[in-house]
Amino acid sequence: MTHRPAPAGRTQFDIADIVRAHRGALEAETCLSPAQQQALSAIERCRTAVLGGHLDVCRSCGHEHPAYNSCRNRHCPKCQALRQEQWIAARAERLLPVRHFHVVFTLPRELRSLTKALPRPVLDALFSAASGTLSDLGASRLGATLGITMVLHTWTRDLRFHPHIHALVTAGGLAHDRKTWVRTDPTYLFPVAMMGTVFRAKMLAGLRRLHAQGALASFDEFRDPEAFDRLMARLARVSWVVYAKKPFRRPNHVLRYLGRYTHRVGISNSRFTAVTDHAVTFRTKHGKSATLHPVEFLRRFVQHVLPDGFHKVRHYGLYAGAAVADTLDTARAVLIPTATPQTTAPSTTWRERLRALTGRDVDRCRVCGGLVDHLPLAPIDIRSRAPPPRSAA
Repeated sequence: MTHRPAPAGRTQFDIADIVRAHRGALEAETCLSPAQQQALSAIERCRTAVLGGHLDVCRSCGHEHPAYNSCRNRHCPKCQALRQEQWIAARAERLLPVRHFHVVFTLPRELRSLTKALPRPVLDALFSAASGTLSDLGASRLGATLGITMVLHTWTRDLRFHPHIHALVTAGGLAHDRKTWVRTDPTYLFPVAMMGTVFRAKMLAGLRRLHAQGALASFDEFRDPEAFDRLMARLARVSWVVYAKKPFRRPNHVLRYLGRYTHRVGISNSRFTAVTDHAVTFRTKHGKSATLHPVEFLRRFVQHVLPDGFHKVRHYGLYAGAAVADTLDTARAVLIPTATPQTTAPSTTWRERLRALTGRDVDRCRVCGGLVDHLPLAPIDIRSRAPPPRSAA
């Protein structure tokens, strides 16, 4: 695998090159799910002539520059920046003007193999247990409804499987009488030991329900009729990690921080430091790096591809969907008596979002600054297909 110096503003190495060169070897030794196959195919085609695009032609100097469509797959490192900014803008309308805590719920290592085998039911149970923990403690200790936004991550910095949920939680909530705002202690939300105990109880109860419903029957280790009970007993003895950080003071800091999590994938192109036919080296944390064989790198990467339609960002309590919008407006009015219900901001085009994010104006020539015409380019694939449909958040 050879690489040329990257153009200005672009990374030198691209995961798409690794996929093209080593996907065949990966598939020869690993059975990929349809979602994993789709993600790799999308990454291979992203911003190439296969997806079509348009030709930018300057009206003044005649400079021509092809621009190809993105794949828009949620697991592609190159397709998240604009979607992240759009998400931040949309959530800004709903964010309450209060401090927010960052809480992390982590599944113990004993559940990793089960989660890999049956990601949808187990990760759904994880969301339910984590959100239920916060909602129940908010109700019992504060007598209030919290605002909660949760984001699932499944990776460590070296791409090992490590399912955990990042939660942004209001530092207080709307009292059940809907007349006052109940604030938490300024330094902590709830005792972390208590959160860990409640989280464990709720997750174990959720797993028992799934087992009783037969949703876990296809897991090979449960062919032994006593294996499930042994796992439950082992999980009841270990400590379940819940980590809470100090609260953010300003809502805009909350959004920027959370935005980095909502559209982050397992690895970005900017983290690669060297890529050859035999090794992929990338930055991890604390100035360290990891080096993997390209096939092992791809094997780790695809284990973080989520099932089709699975929502990795979810909202609860005051931040839940439109069905409770009146509750959110009530909370805002309690916090700011003169507040009026939020209205939807005017939508913007992807070109306007790109301009705001990067300062780049695609309607202007990169050579002379003149106006540019965008002429459509058909995909080179003779089957002529449109970009893949958007993945669920």
